[in-house]
Amino acid sequence: MVDLRREQQATLARPRMQYGLKARLLFWGMDLLYGKPLTLRKAQVLEILARIPYQAWEIRQYLRLTRLYEDAASVAWSRRVTSWTRAAQDNEFWHLLVIDERMRQTGFRKSWLWDRWLPRVAVCKYRLFSRLLCLFSIRSAFHLNAEFEDHAEHEYMQFVADHPELDEEPVDSAVVREQGQFATWGDVFRSIGLDEREHMNNSLAFCGLPSVAGAASPVVGGTPPAGEAGESGTAG
Repeated sequence: MVDLRREQQATLARPRMQYGLKARLLFWGMDLLYGKPLTLRKAQVLEILARIPYQAWEIRQYLRLTRLYEDAASVAWSRRVTSWTRAAQDNEFWHLLVIDERMRQTGFRKSWLWDRWLPRVAVCKYRLFSRLLCLFSIRSAFHLNAEFEDHAEHEYMQFVADHPELDEEPVDSAVVREQGQFATWGDVFRSIGLDEREHMNNSLAFCGLPSVAGAASPVVGGTPPAGEAGESGTAG
């Protein structure tokens, strides 16, 4: 059984990745609009956006499968990518449902501008960016996602540290129970942080890079096969 508190401390003690320019610019934009500290409103937007790269990669890999179905190595690699991206999308969507549940339980009043219109604009722009990036360099796309997931892991763990009252609030939610039994809301957000660590490690694995922290489950992945766009592209 995973000791969530110990994993939280391990995350907070581990330095963040050295983020590249693309990641820093995107983080800066989110901080400018929603503030630097993680809040439920900001987490909601981040989870709305979190599924988009996985969707872009899945679409790309199905296009490759149609074109390269006679190449066994390419087929095997693309099927690993699509299997992982589907699971990751489902997990990120669960995060979004959990945050929405938490907002409802705390009586959070959503704003048309900050919680609906701006996220929709961000989705349109980020979808285009993600599809273009994975066409140009799938390896750079994986590495950028690893940076995002590392950032998210640290943010969620710091969020729990900044809100100790979460460890005093029991969980009563059918949505949360979809992924297990959690004693408090603090543990729910710690578990989300661990999910982000797993996504980070899998993203690194698909770059052919080692994990920077222990994965919660076996890491999938493998270096892109010859012929995949951007195999030798610069990450970051």
